[in-house]
Amino acid sequence: MKEVNKIQIGRYIKQKEGYKTFTPFPFPPEEGFPLNSRLYKKHEQAIRLVGKLDGITRLLPDKDFFLLMFIKKDATYSSQIEGTKATLQDAVAAPVTEEKARLRPDVDDIVHYVDAVNYGIERTKTLPISLRLIREIHERLMDGARSTQHAYPGEFRRSQNWIGGKTPENASFVPPAPVDMHASLNDLEKFIHADDEYPSLVKAGLLHAQFETIHPFTDGNGRTGRMLVALFIHHAQLLELPVLYLSSYFKKYQKLYYQKLQEYHDEDSRVDAWLEFFLEGVAEIAESSIETCAQITALRDRDFAKMQQLGKKSAASTLEVVRKLFGQPIIGVAEMMKWTGFSKQGAYNVIERLIKLNILEPLGDAEYGQKYIYADYYEIFDEEFKALRKKAKK
Repeated sequence: MKEVNKIQIGRYIKQKEGYKTFTPFPFPPEEGFPLNSRLYKKHEQAIRLVGKLDGITRLLPDKDFFLLMFIKKDATYSSQIEGTKATLQDAVAAPVTEEKARLRPDVDDIVHYVDAVNYGIERTKTLPISLRLIREIHERLMDGARSTQHAYPGEFRRSQNWIGGKTPENASFVPPAPVDMHASLNDLEKFIHADDEYPSLVKAGLLHAQFETIHPFTDGNGRTGRMLVALFIHHAQLLELPVLYLSSYFKKYQKLYYQKLQEYHDEDSRVDAWLEFFLEGVAEIAESSIETCAQITALRDRDFAKMQQLGKKSAASTLEVVRKLFGQPIIGVAEMMKWTGFSKQGAYNVIERLIKLNILEPLGDAEYGQKYIYADYYEIFDEEFKALRKKAKK
């Protein structure tokens, strides 16, 4: 049996145009991907933390509201990997009525990503992870979004693409030619559903790396491939609530992320090095998400207790507003009017009540279109905002 790092997953084939494309062999290889003891140990640690995360999220109340913030955070980092400059705060503020009319293109990237993930989560209830689902998610991601080239939303490419460089001749990586790509995609789809002995998280790592190797779209491959990781982990029933998103880890170690993927799709493939990096990421993000869930629960209990200071009628309506803030922690007066059905003055009164309870605070000092933020909650997801806020309080 070959060592993992000696497995060959493909080879470079010269095309008639003169450049070489990396063409995958049948996947997975007939002899399989043997896993060394170090990988098993890393998988054991990662799967233990994922199990712990699953247990905690099952106990979370208001799950759907909290899930939105996990998705928006992933959407931000995944888009930033592709060069988007927008921040998490931009992404969270995007649905606010006053922001919609002047939505920047880079923020719109994130809005499309959030829509695609939400669509994918809902769609997997009736459709298994498949090439069809991948195309549908890509269509949601790219339809109407800005693109570095013609994206052809929801369609696998019919022309050659490449990574880095201005032409395939000087590119850092050239995926399979379209004529070879479809066989590789079919292998990938079969691999997803195969009844094999690969540990689920290892399979998730192989799925992502192989998808990026095939690079089946003209644009949006990285973001689509990162969505697939979360959807597959959910599909494998490791998490009831899909809250494990790796884009912040990949962004944190972006150069290493690209390096490990490059080593994976090489004629001397380092599958083991990629899987180690991936499993370390799962463990790191699972541990971080566990802490996030603990902070959310503590904050929710603290702020719901504040409702006891209010009269019965005010407490009920204010509590419902706070629940909505877990999904949309940055709002304007228009959102408060929609949520409560109150007049403009009534909405202002609710906002003032929440400011007095130290739940909301003004975001910036805008004269028009003032926004408000549930800062203690938002900073759980945004370390930079937390640090700036802490500095401002000194």
